[in-house]
Amino acid sequence: MNSTDSNSIEHPADWIAVDWGTSRMRAWAMTAAGTVLASTSSDKGMGSLAPHQFEATLLDAVGPWLRQDHRTPVVACGMVGARQGWMEAPYQAVPCAPAAELMAVPVADARLSVQLCPGLKQLSPADVMRGEETQVAGLLATRPGFDGVVCLPGTHSKWVRLQGGQVTAFQTFMTGELYALLAGQSVLSHSVGGQGWDDEAFAGAIDLALENPAAISARLFSLRAEALLADLAPATARARLSGYVIGLELAAARAYWDGQPVAIIGATTLGLHYGAALEQLGAQSDIHDGEALTLRGLHAAYQQTTGA
Repeated sequence: MNSTDSNSIEHPADWIAVDWGTSRMRAWAMTAAGTVLASTSSDKGMGSLAPHQFEATLLDAVGPWLRQDHRTPVVACGMVGARQGWMEAPYQAVPCAPAAELMAVPVADARLSVQLCPGLKQLSPADVMRGEETQVAGLLATRPGFDGVVCLPGTHSKWVRLQGGQVTAFQTFMTGELYALLAGQSVLSHSVGGQGWDDEAFAGAIDLALENPAAISARLFSLRAEALLADLAPATARARLSGYVIGLELAAARAYWDGQPVAIIGATTLGLHYGAALEQLGAQSDIHDGEALTLRGLHAAYQQTTGA
């Protein structure tokens, strides 16, 4: 197994937090108060495992943190609870509190007690999330009483409306996947390669997408044409492409962010781009570290199991 460990621990973990995605698994040895004692990561994601392989994979990663005389609680989120994962943790229907009603998984090893965080579902319009709800729970644990909107940029960006400690509605946009397909597999791949960025081009593309979303399909091809006819710089083309697809998302999600405080989860370059675009459009937002909120959400879920 391909794994990396931080510092080893002198004493066994009080509990273990796990974020198990499609391609990777991350685990943290935790104290009851939520302090990280050690961490490890593995390339044994859900997509490479059969259901009967999950327990052994987990033990391989966290075995040194376990007590020998009693069960150590493990709280896991992400695709581990998908239909193709260890065991399906059924979606909770909104409105509901995120990362609540954990599901226990039968295990053979007496040193483990494993529970999975459920995803969320919305029937109309149809939508689902699995993994992001734990970060939203972490935000609510960090900012109790927050009523507003959460934006989770990524391959499939999520916009989540929070009220009274519950997720009341959410919407998913395939923005990141669309960008990757256009930049990597379309005719635009010849024009947007390399590195670099153009803030002015990004801002202009955001404005155009908000003003006239119907024109973006034609503007996309113009990126290729301008590269051929006027040597459009790849950095400018890349920033415009990003601005076009993010701008289309923001145009469609206006009912979420317009006049609402927005918490962006993901202190990454992409998160910063979303923050800049929202500021340009007159919306207030702040950015939060995604891993920190995952851990905070898993800790809140763990506390449910202890009645804390």
